[in-house]
Amino acid sequence: MSPLPPERIRVLVVDDEAPARQRLVDLLRKDSQVASIVEVEDGMAAVKAIQQQQPDLLFLDVQMPELDGLGVIDAVGAGEMPLTVFVTAYDQHAIRAFEANALDYLLKPFSDERYEATMARVRARVDGRAVQEFNQRVLKLISAAPADQPLDRLVVKSGGTTRFVRVVDIDWIEAAGVYVSLHVAGKELLYRAALNDLAARLDPMRFVRVHRSAIVNIDSIVQLDPISHGEFEVVLKNGSRARVSRTYRAQLERRLGQTL
Repeated sequence: MSPLPPERIRVLVVDDEAPARQRLVDLLRKDSQVASIVEVEDGMAAVKAIQQQQPDLLFLDVQMPELDGLGVIDAVGAGEMPLTVFVTAYDQHAIRAFEANALDYLLKPFSDERYEATMARVRARVDGRAVQEFNQRVLKLISAAPADQPLDRLVVKSGGTTRFVRVVDIDWIEAAGVYVSLHVAGKELLYRAALNDLAARLDPMRFVRVHRSAIVNIDSIVQLDPISHGEFEVVLKNGSRARVSRTYRAQLERRLGQTL
């Protein structure tokens, strides 16, 4: 990425809370080096704004519904991110990751003095090398991010387009080599993640493993058909079928609350 201009910085503010956005915008408007300010209220709008407007500096809320801050980075790609200041209400334990890997962070609620210290750090790191260092740190941050909250959406990239898939709309997931195939509304979408890794981040109250190569959405099951030797097939509302192996049968029984 090209280095930031020494003056006239273009800024994007991303936060789902209007008062938090307004506070940052008010502070930024007082800064003579800020050329323009764009504000958006959700992660999906942030992805579009980053790709289309290519801001120099990004204030990014970490906790947002549907597509959070780390989801935005995943959609854009760490290597294409502008210099970013994370805005977060995380506790001190979680903030250690931001201290180690981010350009800077603002812990809500923050003072004017804390904001000024952040902007001083931004101005001191506005060369191309700083951008590259930041991108590497973001990669580390994503890999170390805790998966304590189930995924709400998946970012699926294909043919130059980016699609946001609501996890609740997925009927079932099957292994496809080192990646997985998402079955959504009768369509198959390739998602670049290993089945085991994805399984660990899904809501266990909604998704259940039925085979070493298949996970199903419980709400999509319409019936169970016996095959042989204690194995079954789940029939999903879209007509798809997935085998239930004996290894995972007990897990499905517990989730359904009945013996097969």
